[in-house]
Amino acid sequence: MAASWFACDRNDDFTTDGNVKLEFSLDTLHFDTVFTELGSATRLFKVYNRNNRPVRISHVELEGGPNSPFRMNVDGRPGEHIEEVEVWANDSIYVFVEVTIDPNQPLSVSPFVIEEKIVFETNGNIQEVRLEAWGQNANYFPNRYSKGVPVQLTCNNGTIKWDDPKPYVIYGEVFIDECTLEIAAGTRIYVHGGIARNDSFGIFNDGILYTLENGALKILGTQEAPVVIQGDRLEEGFQDESGQWNGIFLGKGSKGNVIQYTTIKNSIIGVYVDSTAELTISNAQIYNTASSGLLGFHSSISAQNCLIYNCGANSVQFIQGGDYRLDYCTIVNYGVNASSLGMSNYYCYDDPFFCNVRVDYPLNAYFRNCIIFGSRRDAIELADVSGGQVPDFFKIKFENCVVRVDQLLTTQGGIYAGFLDNQCLPCINGNRDTKLFIDPNEYDYHLDSLSVAIDQAIPIPGIDIDLVGIARGVMPDVGCYEK
Repeated sequence: MAASWFACDRNDDFTTDGNVKLEFSLDTLHFDTVFTELGSATRLFKVYNRNNRPVRISHVELEGGPNSPFRMNVDGRPGEHIEEVEVWANDSIYVFVEVTIDPNQPLSVSPFVIEEKIVFETNGNIQEVRLEAWGQNANYFPNRYSKGVPVQLTCNNGTIKWDDPKPYVIYGEVFIDECTLEIAAGTRIYVHGGIARNDSFGIFNDGILYTLENGALKILGTQEAPVVIQGDRLEEGFQDESGQWNGIFLGKGSKGNVIQYTTIKNSIIGVYVDSTAELTISNAQIYNTASSGLLGFHSSISAQNCLIYNCGANSVQFIQGGDYRLDYCTIVNYGVNASSLGMSNYYCYDDPFFCNVRVDYPLNAYFRNCIIFGSRRDAIELADVSGGQVPDFFKIKFENCVVRVDQLLTTQGGIYAGFLDNQCLPCINGNRDTKLFIDPNEYDYHLDSLSVAIDQAIPIPGIDIDLVGIARGVMPDVGCYEK
């Protein structure tokens, strides 16, 4: 009997091999209930031990702990942290997960997409199963299962309107083709980003709104009801976090694109306008981007009353030429090693140091009544492939602007030594002590009472109000705000 007892002591059979891993019936557990009222849903998955010896899982835990909206039951044992879970050789166990959502709670408590992980530790190996649920009654476009999935939006060259009072949550990559997507005033759009993978793009940052050549985007906010496009993480810690979603891309040749009275924030790129594409943007704010706020690549952009700031790269960047006209815009960048404005008439498709594979196009850029400023000694960077030898290939003009330039006037062989006398006339060249904004450290770019921009603009017919609707004076102020 004693011999039989010890022969049945299965503890001696548990493997301690650090290479042993579990297998799961899925990598992400989705909860697809439409939460129009307080509701709960239960889903399950299986955990497999494919080994010939039993394993002991040190612990299984919900990443969110006791504050998680999810609850789990592992092999009959409920709790948010469960220890010493045994799975016998070539056997499996069930994990049941339940989530309770109240869509009427604030977004900080019940966001659009609720994500969490169940973490398993076995012999020192950490593995996880992701959990996804939807916490608000919204328009999830194209659907709740489109993470990392490119979806084409088409309408036989007609128009699709987004005007539902419920917010729209973009989940994946939306490509607009043979169609105009019109976004009505007051519409709220939240984009779900994060790392994704698919066969077309490999590994990339998710959350893309993209117009193809025969597609167009019209975002038609008003002063009373602006449109807001941002990431879907609305907790306090994410309010100023850049790079939450990829950005808006106006693809090659896309025409008829309009953005007005719109805020675009917390993306990687705010708006990218690709070669020969066109954009008219007015009364817009673009900020908290990991890269540029507004980027034109051999394109055509007309901008009025826009505020672009707090970007990880140039706030505004024009590459490989194009045609650009900006009036009453405030373009600033503080606290990063990037100028506010960068312009070139070429692009290197290989190593920029050697630039053996290069494409050049003429640059035509005209700025009126704009502030281009920042914490760097030079808020403007210019790169002319001809080195100033072909003036018509790099045509830039600044009128009645406030700028900050220093080394630009003496570097690159002195080709911009006459910048303040020729290309920027009349302009005010400021420095670190120049009175300009109320408080750039708090992102308040309204004009200080002693601002050098006050009364220094020239009236432009048709632009009679500023970004927030204040009437421009007889002697208007430079930048997007009238004092």
